[in-house]
Parts: sequence; structure tokens; C-alpha cells
Amino acid sequence: MQLKSKTLANFEIPEALLQLHCFSKAPVELITNNPPPPPIVTDPLADPTLVTAYLPQILEWLHEMDKPRMLERNTCDIPLLLFDHVISMNRILFHYDGTGNSAKIIKNFIHLFSDVIKDSQVTIISPSFIPKSKLVEERQLIELITSHTAETSFIKFNFSKIGDFWSYATKHECTLLVTSKSYQADLAKVLFHFYKGERWYDRLSIYLAQ
Repeated sequence: MQLKSKTLANFEIPEALLQLHCFSKAPVELITNNPPPPPIVTDPLADPTLVTAYLPQILEWLHEMDKPRMLERNTCDIPLLLFDHVISMNRILFHYDGTGNSAKIIKNFIHLFSDVIKDSQVTIISPSFIPKSKLVEERQLIELITSHTAETSFIKFNFSKIGDFWSYATKHECTLLVTSKSYQADLAKVLFHFYKGERWYDRLSIYLAQ
């Protein structure tokens, strides 16, 4: 398919390791199938809405290189979900950095996964200081997340690196980290370094969007 080839051409990741999904809302099958999940197409005429990849395979691919490279050569609008043993929405960590783009990523995630996060426990990490002009946006995000999930915690930390969020997620056994594709290069380095180490948590999936 021309659309599939065009979409996957944005990625550095080998096409054989990627699965394209087309749906307006993520179905329950996405989080109940054992990996790798087959392509889920509930709307054949729709553009792809999600790309998934089995994280251990991605990390083996990265470890074939002298140093990790970007996951995408041209960052596209389609979110990328890297999963390990299973895709689980039990404990979600949202990375909100105080920018409008970060807020958009979270809102789009809530819309796409609203049918499968009703029982989720969620933590939102926000910067300790954000401009007053962003406080309303921050409050609206908290209200949106709270209205779609079972339990919501809001924390302010001065995390400056994606590795800080990954460390928090592994320490607290989160099952999904939602963050921006703008951090993908640093994230690849973190995963490259810690894969199969003592701090590795193999129930953590990572959702990257822009």
C-alpha cells in the first residue's frame, strides 16, 4: 500500500519491525493480545493512527550499532508505541513539560485511548515552575485526565531529561510513559544503555507523539 510505504519511510526502524494500525479509537484488542499485536484496522479508509513496535526487537536493532540513532529520520504525526511483554494501561505516567505541544500530545492520547483507560491509575509530572499563562492549561489537563481515568496523581518535579522520567517510571513500575517525539534521541540512548540491566523494567511501554 502506498500510504503504508510513505508512512514507514519516515522511520529509521526497519519496516519489518513495525505494525500499522488504523482506528479512530484504540480497541480493547490492542491491550489484550500478547506481543506482537497484529495490525488492527477498524476503519480501512482512515489514515494510520498508531505505529507499534516490540521494544526488545528495537533494542536488539539499536545494539547492532556503535551508537544509537534516531527512531525516525523525519518525525511524523503518527504516534509510535514501543511495548515489551504486553501493552498495559494499568499505570500511566504523563510527561507534561508546560508547552502547548505537550498538552496536545496528552489530549490526543486521551481521545485515542479513552475506551481502554477507564480503569487506569495515572500520574502527571509537571515542571515545578510554569508561567502563569499556562496554569489554566495545566488545570484543564488534570481535569481531562481525571474525568477519563480511575485515579489521578499530580506531581511537580524539576526533571529536565527524559532519563529522569524513565527512571521514575521504572522505579514506580509504571506500565506506560507518554512523552514527546522531541525526546526520542535521548530516549534511545537511555534504552540503549540500560537494556537488560538491573534497573530495566520489562512491563514499561513508551508512547511517543508530536
